[in-house]
Amino acid sequence: MTNKQNPIDSKVKKYINNLFFEVGASQQLFDLKEELTTNMKEKIGDYKSRGMEDEQAFKEAVISMGDLSGLVDDMRKLGQDTAKQSVYSSMTARISTAGIIAGVLLALFGIFTVSMLYFMSEDAVAVTGSGIFIVAGGVLITYSLLTRETHNKYAMNKIRAASYALSIGLLFFSIFTAVITRFATGEMYVAIASLMVFFLIGIGLFLFLILTGTNRRKN
Repeated sequence: MTNKQNPIDSKVKKYINNLFFEVGASQQLFDLKEELTTNMKEKIGDYKSRGMEDEQAFKEAVISMGDLSGLVDDMRKLGQDTAKQSVYSSMTARISTAGIIAGVLLALFGIFTVSMLYFMSEDAVAVTGSGIFIVAGGVLITYSLLTRETHNKYAMNKIRAASYALSIGLLFFSIFTAVITRFATGEMYVAIASLMVFFLIGIGLFLFLILTGTNRRKN
């Protein structure tokens, strides 16, 4: 998602882009630029917490990053090596595919188990308890989809994708706990309280990720 950036974030992005100017685009280059951008922002934040102004903090962060010419050369060679790019993309695609399949199967297992227990006339808590497999499946599917490189978009940074998966998991889990708590206690207000805790954390994390996202679209 493209967002309006503050001046220092724009300065960091411009510096990183200039550093790898004329280096052939690849998933590895996208990952490296994301990592360097995060490191620089953390360093700038650290310097600013010590009382430095934006410009001075930026300069100190650049100095602390050291000589990156070796990384630039490596990325330039990689950008020219289509065979290595293909192997890397194929490997990440296979991992993503396995995750999606496992996630779908896990979610379906949860759905079938809930249905089976319902028609076996088990108590409501036992029936809804199997819904935890649907929650786990949703988490795995979310992570696997976001770490998948497509024709139009680069794969998302793994830590960020895991954060998205966690936020989706918390939202699903809030519904799961609300339903199971409702049947276990018979009290609606207890169910709402259970929903509220995990839902608020999940939606807060999701909004943070949406509002601080970077553009993964390929040029």
